Amino acid sequence: MDKASQDRIAKLHPLVRNEVTLIVNECNAALKGPSQMRIAQGLRTFEEQNDLYALGRTKKNPNGVTAARPLGATVTNAKGGQSVHNYGFAVDIVMIIDGKTASWDTKKDWDGDKVSDWDECVKIFAKHGWSWGGNWSSFKDMPHFDKIGYSNWRLLSTMKRDPRTNYVII
Repeated sequence: MDKASQDRIAKLHPLVRNEVTLIVNECNAALKGPSQMRIAQGLRTFEEQNDLYALGRTKKNPNGVTAARPLGATVTNAKGGQSVHNYGFAVDIVMIIDGKTASWDTKKDWDGDKVSDWDECVKIFAKHGWSWGGNWSSFKDMPHFDKIGYSNWRLLSTMKRDPRTNYVII
């Protein structure tokens, strides 16, 4: 697993860190070609979430912010506090090809096993009890996964937080 993924996992809610580490390692072991899965995004502050919400609305979405959305498109429908990312129970992924090029191509079968590399990871996340934003009925969020049972931001927003760590107390 690459350092970027490790650093992002270390900031997730402590309840899911080991599981996400396992998932990343399982995905990367399953991918036999030049692609490896990376955690592109994990925990976001409310401020970071509000900045993403502004993209395509009050701020221009510059090329490269997210290849999963076209230039000028909105990136999220969630304001600060309204995303499971804000509580450390969601991740976004990206495929890294040959250790250097980011790809959000959900159809590419880099390892030639007749299953897209993205779908291989979707199945592994599902096996571990994570839902996929690609299954949402509107505003599909292909890179997004959140932990089933901890995916209700409304509930998470009402929970007490640990004063030392700021994570919700479960």
